[in-house]
Amino acid sequence: MFKPLFAALLTLPVAIAAQAATLDSNQAQARDIFSHLIAFKTEIGQGQVPVMVKYLADQFRAAGFPESDIHIIPHGETAAMVVRYRGNGTGGKPIALMAHMDVVTAKPEDWQRDPFKLTEENGYFFGRGTEDIKSGVTVLAANFIRLKKEGFVPTRDLIIVYTGDEETTQDTMQDLVEHHRDLVDADFALNTDAGGGELSEAGKPLVYGLQTAEKAYASFELTTRNPGGHSSLPRPDNAIYELADALKKVQGYSFPVMWNDTTLASFKALGATTQGKVGEAMRAFAQDPHNTAAAEVLAAEPSEVGKTRTTCVATLLRGGHADNALPQSATATINCRIFPGVAVSTVQKTVQDLVGPKVEVNLVGKAISSDASPLRPDVLAAVTKAVHTIRPGVAITPEQESGATDGLYYRAAGIPTYGVSGLFMKNSDAFAHGLNERIPVKSFYNDLAYWHVLLTTVAGPSSAK
Repeated sequence: MFKPLFAALLTLPVAIAAQAATLDSNQAQARDIFSHLIAFKTEIGQGQVPVMVKYLADQFRAAGFPESDIHIIPHGETAAMVVRYRGNGTGGKPIALMAHMDVVTAKPEDWQRDPFKLTEENGYFFGRGTEDIKSGVTVLAANFIRLKKEGFVPTRDLIIVYTGDEETTQDTMQDLVEHHRDLVDADFALNTDAGGGELSEAGKPLVYGLQTAEKAYASFELTTRNPGGHSSLPRPDNAIYELADALKKVQGYSFPVMWNDTTLASFKALGATTQGKVGEAMRAFAQDPHNTAAAEVLAAEPSEVGKTRTTCVATLLRGGHADNALPQSATATINCRIFPGVAVSTVQKTVQDLVGPKVEVNLVGKAISSDASPLRPDVLAAVTKAVHTIRPGVAITPEQESGATDGLYYRAAGIPTYGVSGLFMKNSDAFAHGLNERIPVKSFYNDLAYWHVLLTTVAGPSSAK
């Protein structure tokens, strides 16, 4: 067994070198940047986002971007970064291009590979942030560098907006839109952290989702209080029981069915290829969103319920202080994903009305809601052209995301925002936030090419107004 293994190890560097030789200069540079970015432990508490910012700033300087167009905005242990690619001004207001630099915590002892080393294996890139979303950080930087080298002059300014805490507080994005609006203001924004294409398990491209809306994220604490006492002397009122009653009311409540242009277009497109009763319900709902039966079928499907209404679900629970004492308080956290256009305060009032005046309902942290972005023909046309460059003929459909990204703050600031990642992946390969996060190698290089087409289309001569 030793000799074959030894021979394989000897040929490994040759195989890697041969693989690298197949990359063109732009791909090779992007891979190098990607490798460096994965190595930065930009999880919360590590203080590595500013270090990563310095590395990126050096890449932009080396490519010829003037210091005056590279803006670093410190924010506690993290930071944001804004890089402006100057245009000739004939195409109108700037376009913002979004990605975040931070990642969810990864414990190396739980991974099969080092999460902070880019590993290429079996047709995949492995590493924390490969999907979410250092690939997006990379393709934006690599394309700015490539376009500068090619002498491309956009018809309008292109602005990269890199944030540093999307996975936690989103303070850097909030700070940018509230206190640095002059740096990030735009006609519209294109977000690498949303949208994208789906591959079948056989690797066939199925559909591309253009994200035009996302739900707001808000958590509320429900608290009941009681004088308590000795457990040997139980009383009719009990903080834990009262909290349990309140939670059952939340569980039994369904928020009103809602829709917008995005959800109707999405259900129409997806219904054409989805089998069974869910596909039937999609088609029926797209045709008539007042169809109660169709809405109920969609509500019973976990992957679809978030597209038709606000949802709230219990996620955390604590109560009492001793085994032999009646509880003096009990608290539960419910997490709500709020339909676009619905105010956070409206949802809080609904929950309060449900549980009654004896239960305190308080917002945890901050929350912000936004409307859906309009289906702009120019954005749709540019995205379609770029997608069809890498995946010819794939259907493009608007989609509403049940999660939330930094795009929420842009939309709330009145800037239409579109999730337009160029990654195509199988559902079975989606491990963002989980163990052994990965993306297909082919999809990474396709994404690189996709963004080159997209940027030269939205800010090229043909887009001038």
